[in-house]
Amino acid sequence: MRRRGWWLALTLAVCGVAQAQWEMESSGTTADLRGIENVGGGVAWASGTNGTVLRTEDGGYLWQACAVPPGAEHLDFRGVQAFDANTAIVMSSGKGDLSRLYKTTDGCQTWKLVFTNPDADGFWDAVQFKRPTDYPNGETSGMILGDPVGRSFVIENSVDGGATWKRLALPPGLPDEGVFAASNSALFTDWEDGIELFGTGGPNGSRIFTSCDPCTTRPFDDGSWNVQPMPIFGRGASVGIFSIAAKLIGPNVNYVAVGGDYTKPDEIGMAAYSEKWLRWNPAKTPPHGYRSAVAYDAASKTWITVGPNGTDISTDDGKNWRTLRPDPTMHEAPDADRNWNALSLPFVVGPHGRIGKLNAQALTH
Repeated sequence: MRRRGWWLALTLAVCGVAQAQWEMESSGTTADLRGIENVGGGVAWASGTNGTVLRTEDGGYLWQACAVPPGAEHLDFRGVQAFDANTAIVMSSGKGDLSRLYKTTDGCQTWKLVFTNPDADGFWDAVQFKRPTDYPNGETSGMILGDPVGRSFVIENSVDGGATWKRLALPPGLPDEGVFAASNSALFTDWEDGIELFGTGGPNGSRIFTSCDPCTTRPFDDGSWNVQPMPIFGRGASVGIFSIAAKLIGPNVNYVAVGGDYTKPDEIGMAAYSEKWLRWNPAKTPPHGYRSAVAYDAASKTWITVGPNGTDISTDDGKNWRTLRPDPTMHEAPDADRNWNALSLPFVVGPHGRIGKLNAQALTH
């Protein structure tokens, strides 16, 4: 009996550790989801194909299907930025006027079209907004990133919550260079310090564009764009940088970029990290496949990146990556760690209405 009790205790202890990393949630939709924004306080928004927008006010226990914005039944909402339970902006990606912004202020019961891509050959890839709750003394700034029009990438900037927009000047792109609209995270904005970064890809290689305004103590000119080649991400029409994130703790900033070839998701992924001010280095141990999104979890001091074939984590600021869990436990679905597109921790979204919520215990062990 004592031996059996010892074995049972060990078994229970092991099972307690081996908890599912992503707890699957019911979204109530089969749309492909690529946009996710965790506002906090149990509020989060998600977006995807066929004009789909979802909202939760209880931490993901129940996801509500929002009204489809007018004329958006066939649009692909690649990005969502939310301010609270009632206010959010969604961005659709598509050629020309298929790239649009819609805004709701009544909990997604109604929507207003606030901006349409003015370029017939344009294509929007990412949108980022500053929350008034994060910076109460500043304006509600917004930024849209788009593929090159007339050789130059497109940055549209708003300082009034998206009501009006002004185009910024950018350096020219390489032939067939573009941004990947996979997770709304190829563009990173640090509104407090006035820093923006975005990553590209294409047959002539990948690059990272950085704007810093002001940067009196940094090696870039005020308001200029610095362009850095990133040869570690390779070359190809489907190859490049898909996501950039930062760990912002006091005066120290660490950036991580991930990507790969989305047509070959099982090949070794690509990742880079910056130790000092944007001096990029290749990951010593890269992720185990193409990765479309990356984020930092401050509570566990862990970086996490996701893609079609799995989830990887890093506890040394992107230098080395390891699989979060190579095999599912008996209590989780066989694909619980994979088939993901975008992150806004603790939430993750993917194709066919997939939504997961990170189990914090999965990182503490």
